[in-house]
Amino acid sequence: MFQGAVALTLDAKGRMTIPQRHRELLCPDGAPLVLTAHPHRCVVLYPQSVWQPIRDEIVRMPGLDPRAAALKRLLVGFAEEQTLDGAGRVLLAPSLRQWAELEKNVWLVGQGSHLELWSEAGWAKQQEAMRSLSFADLPEPFQGLAL
Repeated sequence: MFQGAVALTLDAKGRMTIPQRHRELLCPDGAPLVLTAHPHRCVVLYPQSVWQPIRDEIVRMPGLDPRAAALKRLLVGFAEEQTLDGAGRVLLAPSLRQWAELEKNVWLVGQGSHLELWSEAGWAKQQEAMRSLSFADLPEPFQGLAL
């Protein structure tokens, strides 16, 4: 399970070092991971085995519905498989960096089955949105959650 948030940096080539604690779960036995654009303007990182059923479900969506087609273009069109190099780094394609406005400072955020990668400004905006949530605004499944 991926959890926690950590500040990281991209190097001049657009590579990011995946924290050691996430490497084996993200790339079991050296398998590739999948990166793709997310509609919220971040990049998501999935273990290949977790992404495959999601991808299969996406491609079954109706292609003539303009909204479904747009999401397919985003989610499947930006998807790419990458392997970690010997230093545990992954290369982020320029198109993904541009989509999420990723520069040098980024945030890697666990989401259970996958990780999100946010620009520093994007993550700050997400935190501000979290701070402004009221209990009345909680989605129904969260209303009965006991912490």
